[in-house]
Amino acid sequence: MSQKRLMLVVGLVVALSMVLSGCGPSTTATSAPAATQAPAATAAPAATEAPTQAPPTTRHGGWLDEIDYSVVGSDSAISQVQAGAIDLFSFNLASQELDALKKAGVGYSQFYGGYYDIMFNAADFKDTTVLNPFADKKIREAMNWAIDRNYVNQEIYGGGSLPKFFAITTNLVDYTGVVDTARALETKYAFNLDKAKEVVTAEMGTLGATAGSDGKWQFNGKPVNIIFLIRSDGDGTRKPLGDYVANQMEALGFTVDRQYKKSSEASPIWIGSDPADGKWNAYTAGWLSSGLTRDEKQSFSQMYAPNSIQSMQFLTANTKIDPEFQKVCDDLNAGNFTTLEQRHDLMVKAMELSMQDSLQVWVIDQQSFAPYAKNVQVTYDLASGIEAAAMNPYNMRFTDKEGGAMKVGTNDLFTEPWNTVNGDNWIWDTGVMRATMTGSDITVDSGGIMGDPYTGLAWPQRIDSAEVTVQTGLPVQQTNGWVKLSTADKIDVPPDTWVDWDAKTQKFVTAAEKFPDGTTAKVKSVVVFPKDLFQTVKWHDGAPLSVADFVMPQIEFFDRASKDSKIYDESAVPNVEANLQYNKGFRITSTDPLTIESYSDLYTSDAELDVVTLWPGSAWGLAGEQGWDVLAVSNLAEANGELAFSPDKADAQKVEQTSWVGGPSLDIMAKHLDEAISQSYIPYAPTMSQFLTADQAKARYTALKDWYTAHGHFWVGTGPYFLDKVFTTEKTLTLKNNTDFPDLADRWAKFSSQKMATAALDGPAQVKVGDTATFDVTVTLPDGSPYANADVAAVKYLLYDPTGAVISTGEATAAGDGHYQVVLGPDVTGKLVAGSDKVEVAVVPIPVAIPSYASLDFVVVP
Repeated sequence: MSQKRLMLVVGLVVALSMVLSGCGPSTTATSAPAATQAPAATAAPAATEAPTQAPPTTRHGGWLDEIDYSVVGSDSAISQVQAGAIDLFSFNLASQELDALKKAGVGYSQFYGGYYDIMFNAADFKDTTVLNPFADKKIREAMNWAIDRNYVNQEIYGGGSLPKFFAITTNLVDYTGVVDTARALETKYAFNLDKAKEVVTAEMGTLGATAGSDGKWQFNGKPVNIIFLIRSDGDGTRKPLGDYVANQMEALGFTVDRQYKKSSEASPIWIGSDPADGKWNAYTAGWLSSGLTRDEKQSFSQMYAPNSIQSMQFLTANTKIDPEFQKVCDDLNAGNFTTLEQRHDLMVKAMELSMQDSLQVWVIDQQSFAPYAKNVQVTYDLASGIEAAAMNPYNMRFTDKEGGAMKVGTNDLFTEPWNTVNGDNWIWDTGVMRATMTGSDITVDSGGIMGDPYTGLAWPQRIDSAEVTVQTGLPVQQTNGWVKLSTADKIDVPPDTWVDWDAKTQKFVTAAEKFPDGTTAKVKSVVVFPKDLFQTVKWHDGAPLSVADFVMPQIEFFDRASKDSKIYDESAVPNVEANLQYNKGFRITSTDPLTIESYSDLYTSDAELDVVTLWPGSAWGLAGEQGWDVLAVSNLAEANGELAFSPDKADAQKVEQTSWVGGPSLDIMAKHLDEAISQSYIPYAPTMSQFLTADQAKARYTALKDWYTAHGHFWVGTGPYFLDKVFTTEKTLTLKNNTDFPDLADRWAKFSSQKMATAALDGPAQVKVGDTATFDVTVTLPDGSPYANADVAAVKYLLYDPTGAVISTGEATAAGDGHYQVVLGPDVTGKLVAGSDKVEVAVVPIPVAIPSYASLDFVVVP
């Protein structure tokens, strides 16, 4: 079963290569404790011009005839759009580029971009003569007080981004649900260098370090040296961020070795080395959400816990994690709660304990921009931009014509070998891959479904119907109306459900075999596909989609983790083991029409995201699709010791990592393709022969060979565009329209614009203790018209005292479309003290998942 609801890291999964050049600011002067400044009320992410509605069309596939991708530096992206060298720069420009974009007069999209933090190595070093201060979580916690996030935002990010304290995204859905706790913790951990020094001094003494006459820490007669990996590439912001933090570390008495490195130079150290070897202490990390994530409860496990699904060594080295924090992470990760109140309490506790752990000290939630020519229209994910939006390839077009060739620049291409098992998943590459897929998004569990770029929910693209049944009491809802949601006191897993895999017999293990006493699940998904699915959906090489394409990726997922498999890969084991903790299996109950039941203990609060299709996309959470034939040929090469899907196995066996688009892999795969044709080879025959005959296998391999002869690669999908030509050395590629795609080009045209909300707050400048005070909230659409109350889920308010502490929260009262009132009665104002207070509102709209904020200061008088 697929596991895709992840927030994935730079350099490993949905990677983000964002970084800057230039010198960092000097050490900020010590200041007295102060209340944190709440994240500024920024304009909602939006395009500079209202998108035009696409006219009706008879065109199939994408709106464009051709898309030509090339690598363009972010420093020249705006000028290249101005000059017409490219039509669109699809990667993210940092918020400090906003002034330049406005002056250039080009179009641009604005959205929440990546987020940045300082990642720490929490391991005790093997060399006991060397002290790693960040193995001490109190010193890591102190780094929160050492960093002035507001200063960083203003000086490095042009004031256009948001200070960040938590693994969840500032101002998105989950943050809004716990905003009172968030604001309180932001106050507690506000910049206070004196506090940081106090904690560090106490802890370093207990660790056996001493301060020299120059104020620098010493251990065993040597300076306590911090090896700080500072990224020097990308969008240019990580270098000054790293320099600033290095300055702060030096102000705390550490000696800092600033090692400026590009992504390719840094990742072998922070990802590839054993943390205990002591090759690094800190790293300027950058991350990117895979899309607009409505449910971020798993973020704490993924970003702090040693049993994180990401299985990265800096996480597994966090062995001193507070057991209470570990349990909270596990409970959130597994959905061990039955009410929204229980979930809320777990989120609150996770936020508190995560600050104490601070394996990663979060600094900035960035707002980003993508420039394009005035006659270009794109659809972008509000949380992560153009390249992360599954819907963008379907809507990207010229506004003044149908068809044409669009020139797209991005940050990089072919950063790692392309394969959907354990290959490249850098954001610029996945942006291309999504154009070759049928729907999906990494925030959606299966392909054949289209991720909504504005709400983070999902819509059916290649399914007829879906039913989701959840255990009675679980807090699950459905919003879009296309999912039938029901509850049951008990969900039994049928005995013939496939729950595991036996690599020796090459057969699935059934629920009856694995759970002889029976087993249950928390959620059941039933998907019915169209009756004509296998007649209308074709692979790009012309071969029809088949049931075998649905079965093979599930076999592959389990088989690679079995020591009895010919393609065993040790690196695949943790993901499968984690999957088996919640996966209760699937079964195909009909092939005409294709009907798939899935059972799991993992669920989200949105029924649309609990639908599991087992579409033949990646079962590993990566972008792209795979036909059973491409997997089979790749497996033959790996079983023969010539290729390996994963970089770990490729390095260990000193073979080439499998690439379906370039390099030595192609000749090796071509050889095994000929072998498969000659044998009419059926992979995993004891199971796959139920869905595949020898003649069908030979026909598929023959179509694949014809494709390879014509296009020179093995990247074959079912999406609106196909990969025509690839030049991995030159880092360019060409996509062409798939005229055999079943859908018309305007299928998703209604998502060309979004209903962002803008909030404004008005009220008295002075409030007398004990009097009633009323504040008016105005909520408008992008065109300035009132936002319908029916489209607003909630308007929350927070009241702050002069220290910045939250002293009251509540709900505003509706007073007409686009109009709400916050009424503070005598019971609230009677507790106020003279000084400058503040009221803040958070508007939570339904059509988009990004709340809008507004605040107002007022004076309290006796």
